[in-house]
Amino acid sequence: MQTILDWLLEGDVALQYQVHRDLLGQDRQDLQARMATEGWGKQFLDQRRPEGHWGDRFYQPKWQSTHYTLLDLRHLNLPPNQPQVQSSIQQVLDTGKANDGGIRLGPSTDHHSDVCVNGMFLNYAAYFQRAERDLHSLIDALLGELMPDGGFNCRSTRSGAKHSSLHSTISVLEGLHSYLSAGHTYRIAEVKAAQASAEEFVLLHQLYISDRTGEIIKDEFLRLPFPSRWKYDILRALSYFQLSGHPWDERMAPAVGVLQKKRNRTGTWNLNAPHPGAVHFVMEKAGKPSRWNTLRALRVLKHFGIAG
Repeated sequence: MQTILDWLLEGDVALQYQVHRDLLGQDRQDLQARMATEGWGKQFLDQRRPEGHWGDRFYQPKWQSTHYTLLDLRHLNLPPNQPQVQSSIQQVLDTGKANDGGIRLGPSTDHHSDVCVNGMFLNYAAYFQRAERDLHSLIDALLGELMPDGGFNCRSTRSGAKHSSLHSTISVLEGLHSYLSAGHTYRIAEVKAAQASAEEFVLLHQLYISDRTGEIIKDEFLRLPFPSRWKYDILRALSYFQLSGHPWDERMAPAVGVLQKKRNRTGTWNLNAPHPGAVHFVMEKAGKPSRWNTLRALRVLKHFGIAG
């Protein structure tokens, strides 16, 4: 009889690598090295244009852009030393910064960057081993966006938002974790304090519940698309807490309960409909058992010592 692990290991080489590393405790660097020459990793790299971008430019069109393609490659765990990736990140660092030191979305946004994009950029730039000095202005820009309630909101500089957003906060948390995991130390005490306050903001909401009304904040937070793009959902939040090595907190229990209820009788998790927009290619079909979601859910349960 085929086991869940057997089924997972029939997937793309990027999935094979992460299954071996995260579920079996085996660091198969030979599998990671193959990502640039086969499977999804190669498909993404093959879409890179001669001038060094994906799509039309840094943020257009959305999911086919340089920004989201680099984020996809980070999710695959492509080898960090990939020259095409390094070159594209350098182009952004050389020409794509706004006046506040963050990353601008386009020519008309020179004055102020976007906190969600800064968090996501920091996530993949740190993973792909950019020098710490390249990231100083990103850290400065992000720390300058920390809100009084402990989280982040990209609309604070657009529409004067006063309350943090789970969408923005999770993007920044992933970026700060990647930065710290790379061993960087610039403003490290402030980075760790911002990380702790942002984690508390997510936990205060039990990952999806209003701290004021006790109601579900948004039904979409309970859906499980992948890639998550800039949008928040409970599995993305649980995956962050797993990846960062966060200890169990009882305020995670409601979200874990929802996750367990979504499990199929076969032990897998389905993929929900993706966020709308053109993509380079489809990794998995919506409505079907998903190797990505099954892997992500299983490593969350493993990290927190939850049966199953």
